Amino acid sequence: MTDPTKPTLALLHTTPVTVQAMKDLAARELPGVRVINILDDSLLADVIAAGGVTDAVRERLEGYARQAATAGASGLMTCCSSIGGAIEDLREGSPIPLWRVDEPMAEQAVTTGARVGVIATVGTTLAPTADLVRRKAAELGRDVQVEAVLVPGAYDALMAGRGEDHDRLVTEALQGLIERSDVVVLAQASMARLLAKLDGEPRVPVLSSPQSGLLAAGQKVKEAR
Repeated sequence: MTDPTKPTLALLHTTPVTVQAMKDLAARELPGVRVINILDDSLLADVIAAGGVTDAVRERLEGYARQAATAGASGLMTCCSSIGGAIEDLREGSPIPLWRVDEPMAEQAVTTGARVGVIATVGTTLAPTADLVRRKAAELGRDVQVEAVLVPGAYDALMAGRGEDHDRLVTEALQGLIERSDVVVLAQASMARLLAKLDGEPRVPVLSSPQSGLLAAGQKVKEAR
């Protein structure tokens, strides 16, 4: 049973793939934090269909922030980079702080190397993540080159239930990007599991967002108590 007296963090998911992984990670890394998981798998589908975040999606995000606040959360973090920019736009006026899971990762990337590779299987995720990396570089005064790589066919394979085809396509593209980069960013939290499928230890850091994003958000809700 959850303890409502604990510092509370709400996580917003747009795919069921990230729910259990984030729950397990929170249990290990944030034992003193109560976590609320909100899942709406139609959000990402709507964003992909429209080619970006629509006004209707923004209204729903505002609603989830209000619901999280009503449930006692001291902050809400989105686990989906496709709606990360919208989350930033909604910060002003939100009843609770709103965070992106990939923000700490982007900061780490631009302080690690000058050639930053960004890889994704969804265009609506790739563009916002690459933009975030560039903005973080500007904020920190870092001169970086960003190579954004979309893996064609991988997302369709995953949605069709062909997980092995998805993993093969992404892993092959990732290995090529590693050879051209000083650091690589996995634009989707759901891609973190693919690190175990690489041949040997990557020659450059390959960053994923779940752990760094969750730890940063967890610390913030603790400080808000």
